[in-house]
Amino acid sequence: MPRFPRTLFLTLLMLLATAGPASAASDLLVGIADDGVTQRSPTLGGLAIPQWQADGVDVARVMIIWNYIAPGRDALSQPSGFNASDPNDPQYNWSDPDRTIAQLVAAGIKPIITVTGPAPIWGSSVPSRRQSRYKPDATKFAAFAKAAAQRYAAVTDQYILWNEPNIDQWMQPQSDCVRKRCTPAAPAIYRGIANKAIPAIKAGDPGAQVFFPALAPRGVPTPTSRNANLKPLTFLRALGCVDAKNRREHKSAHCRTGFKAVDGDGIAYHPHGVLNAPDQSFPDKDTASFADLSRLYATVDGIQKAGGFLHNGSKTSKFNFYFTEFGYETNPPDPVRGVTLDQQNRFQQQAAYLSWRAPRIKMLMQYLWRDDAVGPSKFSGWQSGLFGFDGRAKPWAKGFPNPFWVDLPRGKRSATVWGQVRPGTTSQVTIQRRLPGSSTWTTIKQLQTDARGYFSLKQTVPSGSTSFRFRYDSTVGAPSLTIKPGIPLPDPSPSPDPGGASPVIAQAAQVAKHTVTSSAWTVKPLSARAAKHRRR
Repeated sequence: MPRFPRTLFLTLLMLLATAGPASAASDLLVGIADDGVTQRSPTLGGLAIPQWQADGVDVARVMIIWNYIAPGRDALSQPSGFNASDPNDPQYNWSDPDRTIAQLVAAGIKPIITVTGPAPIWGSSVPSRRQSRYKPDATKFAAFAKAAAQRYAAVTDQYILWNEPNIDQWMQPQSDCVRKRCTPAAPAIYRGIANKAIPAIKAGDPGAQVFFPALAPRGVPTPTSRNANLKPLTFLRALGCVDAKNRREHKSAHCRTGFKAVDGDGIAYHPHGVLNAPDQSFPDKDTASFADLSRLYATVDGIQKAGGFLHNGSKTSKFNFYFTEFGYETNPPDPVRGVTLDQQNRFQQQAAYLSWRAPRIKMLMQYLWRDDAVGPSKFSGWQSGLFGFDGRAKPWAKGFPNPFWVDLPRGKRSATVWGQVRPGTTSQVTIQRRLPGSSTWTTIKQLQTDARGYFSLKQTVPSGSTSFRFRYDSTVGAPSLTIKPGIPLPDPSPSPDPGGASPVIAQAAQVAKHTVTSSAWTVKPLSARAAKHRRR
């Protein structure tokens, strides 16, 4: 595979790092996480990334997977002469992330780098098992993490440490089991990695922020096997060595001696709701979807107070949260975990509003841009994209750059009408209303957005069903993208979550001025239950 010359790459990054961002700075960063574009088939990046720029994306996740970059993927011992701490070692192959990161920076999109396993076989603590996910060697991984941070320090200062370590696909074993009685093991493995890799990343990129532990939102109710996925709040408590009441515990072998709290800069998390709306909780109290922020916050805060986590060395300075994956799979094509296309559009826009409203949420990343392919199994891949694998736009593709929501609390008549125009520049928007029994939309307010494109307006809602929407004039100058299915591009390497062949995406210039109309939402004051939203 051809390599990107190191000197040329650094020169390009230093030049591109001076380019303006896709939108003005904001506490809440809007992002995309799609490993099919940025990691599995990076040849698509030059075609998809301009669309992300046009949609106002601030940040994009890039996976830096250890056994894709380091040499000797299947070897039992580290290759001779390889210096893992040196990003310029010729045995490293950074060509794919180099290309993707350069494309993101050129588009004014900040890369957020996830440094993660699986390991090369020699990077396991027990290489004789020939299992790349089994007990990664913390010292060897820290050398890799430092090299990655040194290489990309010019273009980012934010890193995510590992991906979903509570899932056996990314870390094994999850538990230590005796006769089907299991105690968590992955949290202690992860703690050992974090305590070496976080300082290593900061040594490679002084001033870097490192977010942890990027957990999946669910797990097996009662694990009876060593690789059953752990529930996220169970994982967090074991990671911080606290009990169910967030009191320090010293009984388990992993917590009795040598405990050192993970010291990081923020909590990365994946609050997928699966079939639940963003305001509908998971019933299991050790899981946490978007609707369960209060118990996620309480768990993290309680662990920190007990000394199980440190935020830049502090037990009292509270963590912020970075949602580095969030999405709803759709049916079609997923008949098991999919919501309807209209539900996806509605749930995602509601989540955008709730994120804007929550001061501790600093990042919300859409996962995915384009669906994975559906293979022979109905469980294969992930189908939460703005577009299907065949390139067909879902309703959420229109809603994503213009999220809109009407929040009417239970028993109230005063609603918050909220929205955003992306990319985030000051724009004039027209808020319109349709009263009960009317078929006519009436302008009720014209107002300017803030520099990030946000606006909000308080409105009294009469009895009966009232609908709202917003409109604005937009000049479209970014390329439009047309996916032509059936012509595969090469996939450079296998993936832990195979997505199938990649269709070709073709560019076509499009420059026009037209009026953009947001989704329309209907609300009705209710005294006995939460306000109901339905698509009009």
